[in-house]
Amino acid sequence: PSSGKPWPCGENKVHNCESSFGAATIGEHKPVSYSEIDGSLYNEKELILPPELALRNDLPLKLHGYGGIRWYRPLKLSALLDLKSLYPNAKLVAGNTEVGIEMNFKNAQYPILISVTHVHELNVLNIKENGLEIGSSVRLSKLQHILLKVITERDIHETSSCRAISEQLKWFAGKQVKNVASVGGNICTASPISDLNPLWMAARAEFQIVDLKGHIRTVRAKDFFLGYRKVDLTQGEMLLSIFIPWSRRFEFLKEFKQSHGRED
Repeated sequence: PSSGKPWPCGENKVHNCESSFGAATIGEHKPVSYSEIDGSLYNEKELILPPELALRNDLPLKLHGYGGIRWYRPLKLSALLDLKSLYPNAKLVAGNTEVGIEMNFKNAQYPILISVTHVHELNVLNIKENGLEIGSSVRLSKLQHILLKVITERDIHETSSCRAISEQLKWFAGKQVKNVASVGGNICTASPISDLNPLWMAARAEFQIVDLKGHIRTVRAKDFFLGYRKVDLTQGEMLLSIFIPWSRRFEFLKEFKQSHGRED
């Protein structure tokens, strides 16, 4: 209630509450969705995604929207390349944070949208002997998690770049945005105020780019950005993954962000 006080269920009304809310008793509650799958991880202070939903198999989607807009969600890289061949002008979206701004404030029109969030090949995260491979659809929050793991497990001189990127991600938007925004989306937007693009260049990162026939070429990050919001991508190409080599001994990378924001 708006009073801020607990619901007035006294001892004499316990039976009414039980009849209203099932088997729950006063002062207690049952988990929203408790099962053997992840019931042990259940935290009673917050709601969880029901495990039954998490176990559902992903399906490719084709949705029709207002004004003839179509939204595709492929699951495989081959299907994504086929769609891009059929619709060369289709817009690829992941977190949709940039496209949403363009459509709402810049009157941009994208009749065909292709979501790359569930493409398996774009969500790889591999810790290799010579560096870290990151799929272009990997969420920034997931990147943060893997960087912390790498920093903990590998020699300190190898992770100078990883520590810098991890520190910069602390100031990268809010948690909700990082939960949906992708690494590749941030790179391909080529924003001049990007938090991460200067770090990719300084870290000697390499970008793997795939064309519609599945051919892959590698471009160094410092050569990928051609100008203001211009990148080394043709219409029939997309960013596949990012590779960060481990830092060499006596090689140091430090991030610094200057902003009008008081907290930065």
